[in-house]
Amino acid sequence: MRIGIFDPYLDALGGGEKYMLTAASYLSKKHDVSIFWDQQDVVQDAAKRFNLDLSKTKIVNNIFSAKVPLYKKYLSSKKYDIIFFLSDGSLPLSGSKLYVHFQFPVEWVNGKSFFNQFKKRRIKKIICNSYFTKAFIDTKFNVDSEILYPPTYFKNNFPKVEFKNKQNQILNVGRLSSLPDGGLFKKQDLLINAFKQIIDSGTKDWEMVLVVSFLDRDKELVEKLKKQAVGYPIKIFENVSLDELNKFYSQAKVYWHASGLGEDLKTHPERAEHFGITTVEAMLNGLVPVVMNAGGQKEIIRDFQDGFLFNNEEELINKTTSLIKDEALIIKIAKQAQLKANQFSTDRFCEKLDEIFR
Repeated sequence: MRIGIFDPYLDALGGGEKYMLTAASYLSKKHDVSIFWDQQDVVQDAAKRFNLDLSKTKIVNNIFSAKVPLYKKYLSSKKYDIIFFLSDGSLPLSGSKLYVHFQFPVEWVNGKSFFNQFKKRRIKKIICNSYFTKAFIDTKFNVDSEILYPPTYFKNNFPKVEFKNKQNQILNVGRLSSLPDGGLFKKQDLLINAFKQIIDSGTKDWEMVLVVSFLDRDKELVEKLKKQAVGYPIKIFENVSLDELNKFYSQAKVYWHASGLGEDLKTHPERAEHFGITTVEAMLNGLVPVVMNAGGQKEIIRDFQDGFLFNNEEELINKTTSLIKDEALIIKIAKQAQLKANQFSTDRFCEKLDEIFR
């Protein structure tokens, strides 16, 4: 088949991009796969960042660019048997079979408008990255979407964990980007505040490692975090390679994730973590996840079994402090976390993708 793949955030190289490009890599083994984008080097960067073989894919002109008239988008799309489209809230008008992926709720969209209902007729299947996202999308567009959890590692490439080599580190990995009201989506600033309180309470010989990825336009956000961290054992690493990221995963003992902390998630459910790829990656690497009790994180973590869920800063600090004081508990929960994370392998992602497209 001729398959076209579109992701409007491709230059951000976040979790959604790993999702779509893993699909592109896998599908290109059997099909003619084109990626709609106007810069050639972005796929080379993505191949390195996500360790993907994209050599059999090709970059073609972005027919979904805002500069392309609607009728040209429709006519150009007819050249393909299937288009796999990551939505930013919009639905394309397609001349081919359309599979639309939603990775977050789009509560600002009128999904039942006449035009969206008309475009929905060309959609073969709507795919969501979690039951959390599905609940909102199904209601919004009056559909029964399919769940396809994001990919992490292939089973033959699962990390080998050496607990004796781990250090007293709390790790957080995430894209650095701001919300419309000025806050950070991944809440790195709130995590720094929480860790500073842990240190101020007398905890010694522990450090925090923040691994952030960002676009050039967001460089000033990094500088703010660095100023906030001054005087505390907090290290910030920027736009690291995959090998460097894996090193950080192998060293740390605890993983923090706080998207949604302090937010009104009834009004803005999209501000919760929609799934949590980095959480699963951390679990596979033998880290104990301590994450926000919201969004897709609740589908990954069972509280006090294979990780810990918190609802506010106080719970984050208390549960983490209990871990810091109990090395045996860290190892026990970390092993359970590894077992749970096995459910989210790239192998399962590819198998399910085959089922959906078939």
